[in-house]
Amino acid sequence: QVQLAESGGGLVQPGGSLRLSCVASGSRVTINTMEWYRQTPGSQRQLVATISRYGITNYLDSVKGRFTITRDNAKNTAYLQMNNLKLEDTAVYYCAADWMTGVHEAGRSWGQGTQVAVSS
Repeated sequence: QVQLAESGGGLVQPGGSLRLSCVASGSRVTINTMEWYRQTPGSQRQLVATISRYGITNYLDSVKGRFTITRDNAKNTAYLQMNNLKLEDTAVYYCAADWMTGVHEAGRSWGQGTQVAVSS
């Protein structure tokens, strides 16, 4: 099994920046795709950014040019750099990761979520 731990959320003014981190822990695992989602009350979870193990990225249209997803495979960590934050970016942000082990077990894990609040 793989556990994910997110950090870096907080309160920021419009136009500000935050950097979220997601650390995957587990023994003898390979972390494949890592993703960031966000969710507001009463809404479905929304895919914000994706990064493959080899660094191929995709973004939600509304965050393109403002958010950047990166990863450090040696640390099993993904990051989401969020710049020029807007009020509508306020949400709980979740990390997800697809993984597999050396004995061909595979799965997807989710983090517990970190709150991002953009407010003046």
